[in-house]
Amino acid sequence: MAIGYTLMTEQRDPRSLVTDGALAERAGFDFAACSDHYFPWLREQGHAPYAWAVLGAVAAGTERMGLMSYVTCPTFRYHPAVVAQKAATVAQMSGGRFLLGLGSGENLNEHVVGRGWPPVNVRHEMFGEALIIIRQLLDGESVSFVGEHYRTDSARLHDLPETRVPLGVAVSGTQGVGLFGASADAMIAVQPDRGLVRHFDAVTGMDLPKIGQQPICWDPDRDEAIRRAHEQFRWFGGGWKVNAELPGPAGFAAATRFVRPEDVAEAIPCGPDTARHVEALRPWAQAGYSHVALVQIGGESQPEFLEYARDELLPALRREYGGVPEHWLTAA
Repeated sequence: MAIGYTLMTEQRDPRSLVTDGALAERAGFDFAACSDHYFPWLREQGHAPYAWAVLGAVAAGTERMGLMSYVTCPTFRYHPAVVAQKAATVAQMSGGRFLLGLGSGENLNEHVVGRGWPPVNVRHEMFGEALIIIRQLLDGESVSFVGEHYRTDSARLHDLPETRVPLGVAVSGTQGVGLFGASADAMIAVQPDRGLVRHFDAVTGMDLPKIGQQPICWDPDRDEAIRRAHEQFRWFGGGWKVNAELPGPAGFAAATRFVRPEDVAEAIPCGPDTARHVEALRPWAQAGYSHVALVQIGGESQPEFLEYARDELLPALRREYGGVPEHWLTAA
């Protein structure tokens, strides 16, 4: 299993994220997954810088570690032709270490451009068209496209990496796998669902990477870890169908007002116990995921966490789930 580190833009300013990325590579993480938000989930998190500037800087400041967006919505804030250009640029800057992670988005981030938030079937139509445009552009084609939702006029990318940028597609159920699995070079999901993995393998006919994400809250003081996880990550248990629909941090605060600290501590490993953090990845391994990106909750805790990860957590994870892959995308 490849072990990743999450550059969580919702809880960190851009300069600190770039520093964290370099420290994560030195600590030994295989890849870094960068969230792409316009808003934090909760006001207590306090940040939301432009992810693509961060990715470019991290690409320039690292040499080995894989990079990916986790995930970018290519249908509202960004036109798919622009997403393809951004992805090709970061892939070039990183020497081919970049995977473009794509998803159909959340109202939280996409409402800002004033286009409304249509029902899920329309969002899926838009996402399907976006995938067509992005794949063709990354293949080096000149693309004139007329769809129900998007048009391009003789679009073409003039700076492409030596190998095509791989696409990871975020799915939350079998419907998404059926609609978009054939367009994916990797599967991205937020739940360790074995059935989803099997369905993806059946649709693609290949053993492609499956990438998950696991929040933890390491701290020498378990009570402090629980307090911080509840303050900043109580939204996590809402489930994708709820999280995709809420319009802003105030909505997430209202939806989670009855979530207790002990509820969060039951769902997310909190405190200094390395064995608990290692065990949190067990469901992902059993479900067949090849990659898991850790989310350390709490922006100011990142430097100390990265030292802990280098000295204790990553060696323990390697012992339990395997060694370092030769290339971060060949761990499937």
